[in-house]
Amino acid sequence: MAKAKFYTVWKGACPGVYSSWQECQLQIKGFKGALYKSFDTKEEAERALNEPACLYVGNAVAEPPEYFNKNCLVVDAACSGNPGPMEYRGIYLATGQQIFHYGPIYGTNNIGEFLAIVHGLALIKQKGLQMPIYSDSLYAIKWIKNKKCKTQLERTQESEKVYKLVERAEKWLQENTYDTPVLKWETKQWGEIPADFGRK
Repeated sequence: MAKAKFYTVWKGACPGVYSSWQECQLQIKGFKGALYKSFDTKEEAERALNEPACLYVGNAVAEPPEYFNKNCLVVDAACSGNPGPMEYRGIYLATGQQIFHYGPIYGTNNIGEFLAIVHGLALIKQKGLQMPIYSDSLYAIKWIKNKKCKTQLERTQESEKVYKLVERAEKWLQENTYDTPVLKWETKQWGEIPADFGRK
């Protein structure tokens, strides 16, 4: 006799946990983009239901919840080696349009994340816009709050250019007020930040 299975349906007619394949089929048949998986125990199936489908199903793409306001700027940096050639960019999430891009320049990933947020803050203030900025870097967000880039990068002739940018960014933070929320992009729940350069 076949062992009983339990089926988690993340995306279907009625998401939930089902105790037979027939019940599961009723939820997913004809449902575009249905996401489901079988588990050996009810406990496993129920636990999975409360977590993102992308942790269990290969073709599931993590994304922000449906109520997420896409009127926001998402920023990220990439660095070939650390330190090394670094670049950063900002993307308007509602359209996927790249709003700004800078680099490559010798630096570190964290410096790039910091500069990207300041670039976004300055641009949003200059244009008189109202939207949050999302970054996946806790370091950079903390540095923004403290108005100081606490990098460990050695100041040399090679890093002088990026240090000049850092000083300019810190000066901007100290001399300007802004009401733009700087928020953490929840990578584990939503997947890679859409400004990611895709080089991991």
